[in-house]
Formats: sequence, structure tokens, C-alpha cells
Amino acid sequence: NTEHSHAAAEMAVELVKQGKAEALMKGKLDTAEFLAPIIAKESNLRTDKRMSHVFIMEDPGYHKPLYITDAAVNVAPDLMAKKDIIQNAVDLFWKIEGREPKVAILAATEHVDPKQQATLDAAALTVMSMRGQIQGAKVEGPFAMDNAISKKSARLKGIFSDVAGDADILVFPDLESGNIYFKSRVIMSDAPLGGVVVGGRVPIILNSRSAEAEERKASAAIALVASRSK
Repeated sequence: NTEHSHAAAEMAVELVKQGKAEALMKGKLDTAEFLAPIIAKESNLRTDKRMSHVFIMEDPGYHKPLYITDAAVNVAPDLMAKKDIIQNAVDLFWKIEGREPKVAILAATEHVDPKQQATLDAAALTVMSMRGQIQGAKVEGPFAMDNAISKKSARLKGIFSDVAGDADILVFPDLESGNIYFKSRVIMSDAPLGGVVVGGRVPIILNSRSAEAEERKASAAIALVASRSK
């Protein structure tokens, strides 16, 4: 117990530094207030990688769990931030699923368009993966949402790829698009999910203040697995 909410966040970070806590969970705090002491340099909770958030969703309209990143932390990631975002999700996927994931980098179109930065980043990240700068996954892009998750759509558009229509991880170009997607699926399709921030020294559970108990339990389970070494 602390007198103020910001003191609660600071105390939680201190408990981690003392080795008395292995993960952090947001409660009734505002996200910015919760994250401020976590990302502070003196907390020593950051690593050389960018921290990012991964949701795992069981969408009734899809044939397997979907990993969604980043819909909660990085607002407008640049190319190198996206590289870390993908690697963080891939590392988590291996810990949970134990196999190589298929990663779809999303944009508004599947064509590389110089006027759309998301497509340029997706093409660059695909090449980076081919050259070993992203490891442990089959990474392709750009994909529009339809051909990333629908084999029929990919076939009709003449896209022949192991990732098309069978993606395990969806990489959104920015926080807004990812956030809108996952909230629409949760509310309209009642899709269960959990999520965790990875890339730091301990997992960080960043549920909405309105999250139900089941979502928090799922997120805690994900954090447990995420805390394991490779």
C-alpha cells in the first residue's frame, strides 16, 4: 500500500529491483503513470532492445491464435523499432508455441508504394529477415489485412506465400491501427485475449483498467512463460 498511485508504480519497480517481484501488472493506474518509473533510466528495467507489447487473441473467425503487435506501447515506431518489435514477438512465440512463426507485416496494401511508409518498412524488414537481422521466423510484407489472414483473399489477388492467409503474428504499422483492430475484435466477436510487454528485464502486464479477470489471468499466464529463459 502507498499513499499515491505514482508511488505505487515506483514501489513496484523497487520490488523488482530487489528481486522480490518477477513481473509488473497495471491496476487502476493510468498507463503513462504506470510506465514512467519503469522506463526511467535509473530503474534498470530496460535492455538494449525496444520494449513492445504483444497480445495473444483467440479470434473465433481465425483458425489459430493470433499474436498482435504493437497495439499498446510504441505509438509510431520507425524501421529499427519495428525490427525489435518483431523479434520480441517472435521470441515470445517460440517460448509459448515452440515452433517457427509466420510473421505478416501489415499495411494498407500489399504493394510497395513510395507514398506509404508502412509498405517501405515492410519490404525492408522482409529483406532484413532474409539476411538474419531478424531470427527465428518467416517474415514477409507488406500485406493488407485481408490477404494476411485469408487464403482465399490471397489467392484471388495472386499472392502465393507461406505466410499469406496463415499468419501467426500480425505486425501493425502503428499503435492506432493495432489498437483499433484488437478492441473491435474483443468487443464485436468476444475474442478472448491476454497480453504482455516484452523486451525488458521482466514481463509487464499492461491490461486496460476495464479488463475483466479472465483477461488478467491470461496475461499473468503469458507473463509466466515470458519470464522463462530461452
